[in-house]
Amino acid sequence: MEIRTSRPEDVDQVEKLVVSRMDPSDGVDARLLMTDPDAGCDWVGVADDGGRIVSTITLMDETMTLAGVGIPAGQIEQVATDTEYEGRGLVRQLMDWTNERSAERGHLVQFLMGVPYFYRQFGYTYSIPFKQTRKLARRPEPLAGHTIRRATEADIPVLDRFQDDAQQGADLRVAHTTPCWRWLINRTGSTTWIVERDGVPVATGRSTPEEEGDVVLGEIAGIDDDAVKALVALVNPAEVGERHPALEEHLAAGPADLNQYMVRIPSIPRLLDHLRPVFAQRLRGHDPDEVVLGFYRTHVRFRWDGEEIGPYEWGGTLLGPGSQGGAGIAPDLLAPLLFGPHGMDGLRRRFSDVYPGPKEDLMTRLFPPVTSDLLTFYLP
Repeated sequence: MEIRTSRPEDVDQVEKLVVSRMDPSDGVDARLLMTDPDAGCDWVGVADDGGRIVSTITLMDETMTLAGVGIPAGQIEQVATDTEYEGRGLVRQLMDWTNERSAERGHLVQFLMGVPYFYRQFGYTYSIPFKQTRKLARRPEPLAGHTIRRATEADIPVLDRFQDDAQQGADLRVAHTTPCWRWLINRTGSTTWIVERDGVPVATGRSTPEEEGDVVLGEIAGIDDDAVKALVALVNPAEVGERHPALEEHLAAGPADLNQYMVRIPSIPRLLDHLRPVFAQRLRGHDPDEVVLGFYRTHVRFRWDGEEIGPYEWGGTLLGPGSQGGAGIAPDLLAPLLFGPHGMDGLRRRFSDVYPGPKEDLMTRLFPPVTSDLLTFYLP
């Protein structure tokens, strides 16, 4: 068995394998990505048993943006194993392949949507909530002057602008790249829509196919309330992504969905060093102080002088960081602390091994609750 990067001659086998474990539309996605000049076979890992592709995984290049700072990230998708080869540890070996490729590409975080629990075995932690979807209780009335059509590649600049505007209020963002927009427009597993008013684009969204069951409309963005309502009226979905306040009156009440993106941090020191500008921004107005963060087997300390963050000083195990004015942070909970909606104050109420220590104001400033809006290849 050889674990390796895929090659052009593997496209047909990878597509067939993905279709056998998922849907025909997922096979289309695999081919689109593997034959694209901006992605290609380098993004796909395979397990090769004497020329037979029996397991596969895809690692996509993305950028997370936290408080204006871009974080190189890898998103894992299209994990599939031939039923005859299940239980042999092939996904674990392919996850190792993604970790190596992520390091080569400079990714500071990895994230995915996955089978419950499964990816926790590989160092992933539930961290970032999905955008809620709710039943459409009352369809908006169709508005005169609005028409709808499928987006084309010529619409990518408009799609980008609409989504950028819609994401402005989120602390943590992932946008679609230009290649990703191209794949989304040409795939069969979802439809990207453009609503026009008197021939001018005014709204966009993405919906799931009718053949997959109840249609879900997500990634809703528009220039005004009328444009957004026209999108929902013209698509007429069963469920709608909870993103635009103008739709609130049309959505049914429902329990909160607990689904979350899972995140892995390969190197805490590298990520924290990259986030210096974020931490400095959060500490503005706080008096000079020493920051001590204990991650149980490692710890870091640095000075905040009121303007800049001093050098990081890394060390080994620090027993009782609270006795030195520090916070205790379980390393596998750093991702939800940095990227999740609870912040230091919320996580400490959920986990005993996350606590602010005696400098509570300092640590809650450093780790506040984070709002998020992630655009991913598959609608969550």
